[in-house]
Parts: sequence; C-alpha cells; structure tokens
Amino acid sequence: FIANKVIKLMIQKGSLIKGARALILGITFKENCPDIRNSKVVDIYTELKQFGLLVDVYDPHANSKDVYEEYCICLSDSLEEYDAIVLAVSHAEFHKIDIRKLKKSENTVIFDTKAFLDRNLVDARL
Repeated sequence: FIANKVIKLMIQKGSLIKGARALILGITFKENCPDIRNSKVVDIYTELKQFGLLVDVYDPHANSKDVYEEYCICLSDSLEEYDAIVLAVSHAEFHKIDIRKLKKSENTVIFDTKAFLDRNLVDARL
C-alpha cells in the first residue's frame, strides 16, 4: 500500500521509477527501540525493490548484523540524495535530519507514515 502510494506520487511528479533511489528511515518495530521482530517496514522495502527502485534503509537503533541475518537487508550508515524518502519509524534522531538536504531534486517524494515530519515538507502522510 505505502509503496504503491510512493510510486504514484513519483509518477505524478515526473520521476523515473526504474533505478530511482529511495530511502527508508527506520526498520525497527517501533520508535526509539532496537527490536526488529515483526517489522512491517520490510514489506515497504520489498515492494519498492519490486518496482525497480534502489532502496537504502537507515536506522540508528537497529543492529546491522541482526537486520541482515533476519531480512537480508544491509543497513546504510550514511545518507545521500534520494528520489523518494519514506519515514517509516519515528525515531527521535530523525528530528535532527534536515530532510531537504536528502532531496535529489524538487521532484523528490517524501512520504511520512507517522505524521512525524513537518507537514510542509511532505508530499503525503498516513
């Protein structure tokens, strides 16, 4: 569902889908917690990959080794510029990130699943 919304927004903004870079902020089960069991974020990751996006996942609370062993996902330890950004978990640290600096262009889609980010920065939220 979320991945479909992100893709639709990208199309509306004129972004190419295949090969686009996406960032998912957070993979843990809930905010400010290292627990990755039962994380639904993996579904978003898988769906975005199925659409042909190159997906980075950044989560300062998750253990990289555990995430790889459980889901075969390598966590990013740095942030770059992206065509799409999905805030999936509302970790307190994410308030310190200037989301605008992660936008590759004005066409970058920002989707906030937690109504965590400033409403003026996002294209859509749940």
